[in-house]
Amino acid sequence: MAKRIILIVLDSLGIGELPDAAVYNDKGANTLGHIFDTLGQSYTLPNLAKLGLYKIVNTKNHLPNTEVVGCYGKMMTKSPAKDTTAGHWEMSGIILKKSFPTYPHGFPKEIIDKFEKLIGTKVLGNCVASGTEIIKQLGEKHQITNYPIVYTSADSVFQIAAHEKSFGLNRLYEISQIARDLMQGDNAVGRVIARPFIGTEGNYTRTANRRDYSLTLPETTILDKIKQSGKEVVAIGKIEDVFKGRGITTAIHTKSNLNGMDVTLNEINQSNQKQILIFTNLVDFDMLWGHRRNVDAYAKGLKDFDDFLPELKKH
Repeated sequence: MAKRIILIVLDSLGIGELPDAAVYNDKGANTLGHIFDTLGQSYTLPNLAKLGLYKIVNTKNHLPNTEVVGCYGKMMTKSPAKDTTAGHWEMSGIILKKSFPTYPHGFPKEIIDKFEKLIGTKVLGNCVASGTEIIKQLGEKHQITNYPIVYTSADSVFQIAAHEKSFGLNRLYEISQIARDLMQGDNAVGRVIARPFIGTEGNYTRTANRRDYSLTLPETTILDKIKQSGKEVVAIGKIEDVFKGRGITTAIHTKSNLNGMDVTLNEINQSNQKQILIFTNLVDFDMLWGHRRNVDAYAKGLKDFDDFLPELKKH
């Protein structure tokens, strides 16, 4: 079996603030440390501890001494940005010279006017919002008017939510591509994200058919180089979207973190001598728990990953 790299991203799992945290209103940020602080000494991640995690996390609670059998460390990004696109691109060799734009007060009128003209309808929202909350607030109005819901967050994103059945998934993907083509130049957000949901008033839920539309990569990445050498890169989760399919030979989209772990193991078990990189993103940490600051669910997700590690190490 050829030597391979298994790169798994626990999306949004931060381990402390960076020097520019104040620029992003992130002073004191430490996702992992806060989880340990909140849940106390009874909460442990023994398999991650063996890889050195406890050596690099700052927490008010005493963590047990554990024999470390792996290599460990923590790094900070060089790109002046804080989002999925910048982080994944930097892992692949691209360092941004300037940050992607953000819109803390919603998108300017001229952008919304252009977008509405291009899609032939009005939009709802145009604000900074949680994806689950915005569909609670505007889901029924969206279904009545058939106007898509546009919103953003602290990240550089243009998000569009629409009902899979009444609005149509293909239509949502179509207008998301229109938004991607529009958001260029000074307004080149890192991602346009299609956010489909289903259900009825009071019972709306987002589906797994999310799709991310990233910018065109400005440089060659390590993924490109592996593919150009005749070897294979497997992208699991939203990796294909983040890299716009570039440098990827096989792409597998997933429904959850657990599904992503199962798919990763399945790919590792393939007797493929050409497979060099398996690149997995576990997005539930960010999409379901991080943005909602759901400590208990986040901690449970980390436990699931910790339990998964012994099976991963067998291979």
